Amino acid sequence: MESVATTWDLPITGMSCAACVARVERALKAVPGVAAASVNLATEQARVDAAAAVSLATLSAAVAAAGYALGALPEPGAAGPPDAPAGREAKREAWWVAAGLLLCAPLVAPMLLMPFGVHWMLPGGLQWLLATPVQFGLGARFHAAAWRALKARAGNMDLLVALGSSAAYGLSLCNWARGGGLYFEAAAVVIALVRLGKWLEARAKRQAAEAIRALQALRPTEARVRVGSREVRVPIARVALGDLVVVRPGEAVPVDGEIIEGASELDEALLTGEPLSIARGVGDRVVGGSVNGAALLLVRTTAVGAQSLLARIVERVAGVQASKAPVQQRVDRVAEVFVPIVGAVALLTGLGWWLAGAGGERALLTAVSVLVIACPCALGLATPIALIAGTGAAARHGVLIRDALALEAAQRVTLVALDKTGTLTVGRPTLRAAEPAPGVAREELLRLAAALQATSSHPLARAVLDAAHGLDLPTARAARVLPGRGVTAEVEGRSLWLGSARLLAEQGVDVGTEGGGAALSQSWLLESTPQGPRVLGRLAFGDALKPEAAAAVAALHRLGLSVALLSGDARASVAVVARELGIGAFEAELLPGDKADRVAAWRAAGAVVAMVGDGVNDAPALAAADVGMAMAGGSDVALQTGGVTLLRGDPRLVAIALEVSRRTEAKIRQGLFWAMGYNVLGIPLAAAGLLSPAFAGAAMALSSLGVVTNALALRRWKPAA
Repeated sequence: MESVATTWDLPITGMSCAACVARVERALKAVPGVAAASVNLATEQARVDAAAAVSLATLSAAVAAAGYALGALPEPGAAGPPDAPAGREAKREAWWVAAGLLLCAPLVAPMLLMPFGVHWMLPGGLQWLLATPVQFGLGARFHAAAWRALKARAGNMDLLVALGSSAAYGLSLCNWARGGGLYFEAAAVVIALVRLGKWLEARAKRQAAEAIRALQALRPTEARVRVGSREVRVPIARVALGDLVVVRPGEAVPVDGEIIEGASELDEALLTGEPLSIARGVGDRVVGGSVNGAALLLVRTTAVGAQSLLARIVERVAGVQASKAPVQQRVDRVAEVFVPIVGAVALLTGLGWWLAGAGGERALLTAVSVLVIACPCALGLATPIALIAGTGAAARHGVLIRDALALEAAQRVTLVALDKTGTLTVGRPTLRAAEPAPGVAREELLRLAAALQATSSHPLARAVLDAAHGLDLPTARAARVLPGRGVTAEVEGRSLWLGSARLLAEQGVDVGTEGGGAALSQSWLLESTPQGPRVLGRLAFGDALKPEAAAAVAALHRLGLSVALLSGDARASVAVVARELGIGAFEAELLPGDKADRVAAWRAAGAVVAMVGDGVNDAPALAAADVGMAMAGGSDVALQTGGVTLLRGDPRLVAIALEVSRRTEAKIRQGLFWAMGYNVLGIPLAAAGLLSPAFAGAAMALSSLGVVTNALALRRWKPAA
């Protein structure tokens, strides 16, 4: 198989049930060069990973051969809500449905009046006049799709509806000619109600996809770029890296960038779920799509187009909604053989009634009822609609789930392992103490330590540099990071180390446990001398707990989860944090690989582990866990790390991610139970002659609507206070 070079997101037209999904997937996967294909009934899209040699025309031909077609692809760089064409189509569909229901009303009225003793029936010619436009106008899409399915030697919902309505319509024509009973209302009502059900489904699916449309609508179409002393309005696609963009009060920020002039408050709620505006000033990074407050800002562009945070968030949300849960893969395989089985059941039902002496007319109508009520629409919608609604709810609260596999794993989590620095603590430690050794000046200790840390982005390094601000720092040469232990370099001709107690132990230095306090992390500065390593001084750091940390751990406990703390910091410091937050299990002084080993050991013991970290130093542990949760600020989130991304540094998002995954999985199970239960009950009732074709059509439409409506309840979900 050639390597994947292109990912296509293709709109597919003509799909109506889970059997269609399986058939389109099989056709796409059969194309040489296609590595993977996943089709989503709810979004009516296929995501195809293929080699560069695979063309759009080839994929289109494969879809057509299966009996379907590609829809219109969006224009490259198109801006604005992507559902405008879908909105116009929905309005046209509403008119079609309304016309069909109006034509059916006089046909159904006599049936509704009979219980009240009113026996009235339209003349046969008028019934035919009302039913024919429904049969061949409103029902044209079913007949066309059924014909394509037959040519592809396959079956789907459209084939069942077309066969059922055509049988009732044909029987009515025959009986009309010979003066028998007419069933035009059955043929017309089946089509009208199924079209009504599909219109309601489409409306619900558009509501479920609100999350992506809301995010896409944040992206401005133009930006004000400063050129010299002028401001020039340009299309967003023409903004380049390094351009200076002017953002006026109340406007959406058009690009990701860094503020170089001005200070304001920005609303990032739709991007990160943060309900409060965030103060930003010179040097702070801003996210495209956030809304500026009351002051003018000048922003230097750092990311545009597909590299912007907003574009990557949209891609992540769209990706999970296009993915397929393991249970849905099994459902699609069942649905593929379901339609032929239903056809056989309907044939046997009709034959059985006819042999029992009920007459050909009753036998045919009973078979029609079986065909109509068995349409597997609800079966195909249960999983994707719940995924769309659930991941949209998660995104609104600042949680991005990578795919359906990550969501499925998240709802099974039994143990949550938390990193300390930056996850439960503020992650901005300050230097609490700088204690030089005898004969060493405090200023000298800070100068040398800061020189070693000058190029590091570690939080402790920033604390040292802040404390040494204003001092004349020497240059460190041949600097080398010692993972989990510290750093070494040559400074002013001296060989120095700065690191943890682990580093001291490696160098054979014993400093005891004096000083520092239990809540402080400590580092020591060492110098290599002919007599051996010499301690030049000790640095002690403090890092405050995040205000939300206690509530976050309490929420995890309420969900019935075990919580553990993993950290590379000193044991005394980690013990204090664990005690304050009520975390019983903790381990300290761990290297990045040690954290991954602990996670692997827990999994081997049977736990389903979620690891929460910053997405960089904790990458091995995130990868080793069943679910890796990368926590970061909204402007620098590590979107490619872990199965779940938390868009802001609030540890309460961990419980939110796990809870919404549980709710989504519950909705999937409820939808599949309803869909399967509906068919298990409905088919025998129809075969027993207890359901008329018109009632079967209504029941089929209501089953799909019930599944969709139940899943859409996730849109109103809010985390517990």
